[in-house]
This record gives sequence, C-alpha cells and structure tokens, in this order.
Amino acid sequence: EQEIPGLTDTTVPRRLGPKRASKIRKLFNLTKNDDVRKYVIRRKLPEKEGKKPRSKAPKIQRLITPVVLQRKRRRLAMKIKRSVKRREEEAQYHKMMTQYSK
Repeated sequence: EQEIPGLTDTTVPRRLGPKRASKIRKLFNLTKNDDVRKYVIRRKLPEKEGKKPRSKAPKIQRLITPVVLQRKRRRLAMKIKRSVKRREEEAQYHKMMTQYSK
C-alpha cells in the first residue's frame, strides 16, 4: 500500500490534549506530587488586532485539590467515630443486660 501525496504522507498533530488529570500524568510520566495544571496542553487562539495573544486550556477533571483531601479525611474520621460509638454502646448494652440477668 503506497502513500497518497499530500494526504497520507504527512501527520497532523491532535487538536486537543487530555482533559483528565490521570491521563495528563500518564502522558508526561508525572508522579502524584507533580502539579498537573502546569502540564496541561494549551492551544493558541488567532490574535485579534490590538489585543494580547490568548490561549485556551481545558478544565482539568478529577483534580485532587486540598478540599477533596479534606472531605476524604472527614469521611474517614466520621466512619471511625461511628464504629467507636457503636462499640461503646454495645458494651454498655451488654453491661446492662448482665445486670438484669442477675
């Protein structure tokens, strides 16, 4: 199979880069400590007369922010608090039942 001149002999780069944080990490071989926002692929917009050059970047999805981590810590703390409370109430109940059985 031969290449068609002007059609299949050139490679055109993708217009858009990845939007998901994990896919950006995979593309640039980043660790979880690296800032994904610095590696997002921006595309330049055509300049308008008398205006500064602009570029567009996608909103990164599944970005781990301090708020996300705070919510995760809170969820885990609530889970532990519930289990501790349940254990204490169970012990109190058994204590009460042993008193009744005497």
